[in-house]
Order: sequence, then structure tokens, then C-alpha cells
Amino acid sequence: MKTLLTAAAITLTGLMAIPATAQEVTLRFQHFVSPNSANPKYFIEPWAQKVEEESEGRIKVEIYPFMQLGGSAPNQYDLVRDGVIDGGWVIPGYQPGRFPEAEAMELPFMTSKSGEEASTAAWDFTQAHLMDDFADVHLIAAHMHGPGIVHKKGPPVEEVSDFDGLKLRGPSRPATLLLKKLGATPVGMAVPAFPEALARGVVDGGVITWEMAPSLKLDELTDSHTDVAGDRALYNLYFVWVMNKKVYEGLPDDLRAVIDANSGRETSAWAGKAHDLGDRDGHAVMEADGNAITELSPEVTEEIKALGAEVTQDWIAEMTERGLDAQTLYDDAKAAVEAVEAE
Repeated sequence: MKTLLTAAAITLTGLMAIPATAQEVTLRFQHFVSPNSANPKYFIEPWAQKVEEESEGRIKVEIYPFMQLGGSAPNQYDLVRDGVIDGGWVIPGYQPGRFPEAEAMELPFMTSKSGEEASTAAWDFTQAHLMDDFADVHLIAAHMHGPGIVHKKGPPVEEVSDFDGLKLRGPSRPATLLLKKLGATPVGMAVPAFPEALARGVVDGGVITWEMAPSLKLDELTDSHTDVAGDRALYNLYFVWVMNKKVYEGLPDDLRAVIDANSGRETSAWAGKAHDLGDRDGHAVMEADGNAITELSPEVTEEIKALGAEVTQDWIAEMTERGLDAQTLYDDAKAAVEAVEAE
């Protein structure tokens, strides 16, 4: 008995001698696209490496693409909130109606064609209006992608009338509202479902960024790619990079500080810049494959902007009816974008 007590005392003493700051943790983050697509390549993986290095190896970040830990892209937020995974990349718009205030950043022609600038504005807008929406997770970054492009089978869109009757994939409610206003039949779907829908003829095309085009094989599945004229994006999409709240709060102070140092406005801008780099790469691939690449004329772009303004006014009216201060949300989103552009 004495020997057992002595051994137990030595073991307990040894455990007590290990400082709390020596704790090591493994964090499992998940996303829903190819690891070769822009955000994972230029942001998620480098972010994980940076966190590991700055924690001196005490934080290990495992990144799982293609929803390898289970679930689907639309329920990613709940997977993080419920602790099924430690963190992940979330598109709030994949759950229409759940995060309506975030839609202000996604309205037609709201953002510039710079993902970096749009993402900085998205972080500022989030701090002002959306923190209550994400109160049950820990927010690391809020960002946007680059400009949304129309990708379709057959010849490119050149006039507004060319949208008539097209079945086009849309990623969010504002995007599908715009497609409907243009005369298309919008089909809401998450990005992983888009290639199969194209291959099976469920859709004629859809809107998504240049950067996602190669990983989705849009050079093979579509024939033409159309952007609007000017420096404003046809549409944009709002993302968050989040962590389970209890896991974050359970980290030792010094490891939590590492996460904090890799969160916020600059981190959001970094995530947006990743999309800018990816857009450059994706455009080059589509161009090299000989697909038709078109920019609409300023006149046609103005027609689309007018229809986009109608979408915005309809959205303000709808959200006001739901009890939100929608006009302020729109005004503040626009002001955040313009303030960043003026920096």
C-alpha cells in the first residue's frame, strides 16, 4: 500500500509540475471545396500553418476539405456550434432566412471587384451589425470573394434578354433574386452540387467566381464566361471562418492569444485577397482553354444595375416588414465599402 501511495504521489506531483501553458491541442477545421481552390490554398492552409508556428507547435490545426468530417456545406455552422468539429468555413447564405442582416453585404453591385477590400468592409459591417447573429460561435474572420461571373453552356450572355429562360445556379438569396429579376430561373444550390447539376443538365450555368472555375471543371462543363463592366461586382457572397465557442474559451490564455492574433480585420482582408489571387489563376485557366470570355457593355451593365437596384429596394421592403432596420443595414454596408475604398 505504501508503495502504491508513493507511486501515486510521484505521478500526481509529476502532473502538477507540468505548467498549464504547456498544454497542446489539436483543432479540426473543415471546408467544402477542393484544397486546390483559392481560399484553402491561399488562406486556410497558410492560416493553419501560421497558427501552428506562432504557438510553437502547441496548436495543431488539421484541415479537412470536401466535408470529410461529415455533414453538408449548408449545415456547417451548426456542426461548429454543436462541437461536431472545432471550426470551419461557413456560408451563412446557404441557410436562407437565418442570417438576413448579412444579406446586406450580398446585394447587387454592393462591393467592388476587390475581394480584399470587400472583405475588410465585411469585417467592419459584421462588427457593427452581426455579432449577435454569431454569438454562439467564435468569429475569426468575415470575408467576401471576388466578383461573381456568369458561366454557362453555349454562347455568352451579351444582352439582358439572353438571361430569359436560363436555369442558373445561385449561391444565396440576393443572387437568386437578381437572377430572377434578370429573367432567368434561379436554382439555389451549394457549390459542391454545381458540377453534377451542370453535367446532368439540371442547370444551364450559374454564377460563381473565376477562382472556383478550374476546380469545378467549368472549362469543360461550360463554354462561356461573362462579367459586367465597371468596378462593381454583379454579386458577392459573405463567408465566416469560425470556431466552436467552448473550444476557443477552453484554450489556455497564451494559445487563445495566438488565435486572437490571427483573427479580425487583417485576417478577413487576407481571406479576401486569397480570392483575388484565385480569380487571377482561374481567369488564366479559362482563357488558356479557349472558352469565350466576355465583358458586358457599359450600357447593358447599367440595365442590370437598374434591375439590381429594384432587387435592393424589394429587399429593404421585405426586411423592414420582418422588423429589421433594413435601410440602415443597406446604408451601413454601402458606407463600410466606400470607407475601405477611401483608405
